[in-house]
Amino acid sequence: MSQSGTKVDHVHLKELIRDIPDFPKKGIVFKDITPLLRDPAGLSLAIEYLTQPFLRENVDVVTGAESRGFIFAAAVARNLSAGFVPIRKPGRLPHEVTSQEYELEYGTDRLEIHTDAIKPGDRVLLVDDLLATGGTMVACLEMVRSLGGIPVGLAFLIELGFLNGRDKLGEIPIHSILRY
Repeated sequence: MSQSGTKVDHVHLKELIRDIPDFPKKGIVFKDITPLLRDPAGLSLAIEYLTQPFLRENVDVVTGAESRGFIFAAAVARNLSAGFVPIRKPGRLPHEVTSQEYELEYGTDRLEIHTDAIKPGDRVLLVDDLLATGGTMVACLEMVRSLGGIPVGLAFLIELGFLNGRDKLGEIPIHSILRY
């Protein structure tokens, strides 16, 4: 794809994201991806852009954080011929779990993963829809590492660069499609 074609495609994706002011609370401008998910070309392009940087990384497992991360991570896993592992909110996984609390840009939360979902030495790509303050992904990375997984990259549809979440994630390669 040409440079000009890539730029136009990124613009198209950005046009499919709408801002919702004061959601989920006053002062937050929520990036609503549902129009992008509804657009077949936009959804396909976003998944392709999330996949491309990691085609040669020999990924064993792709994780996705609940819930929007599931949408992208499962599709990226399929493109990479890798497994998909959901990282869920508390009480939603039926088997033995490990958990991690984290801070959001608007509060705190907790995530869980099955203790047998990642094997020691698995090469893991972590995917989510949004990188904001980095709290969600720090928690995901800690759980992946606690199970012996080797993080090989982080992929996001959207990065809110002004919140500096990237700074909390260390030296792992980070790929963000859209930056605000």
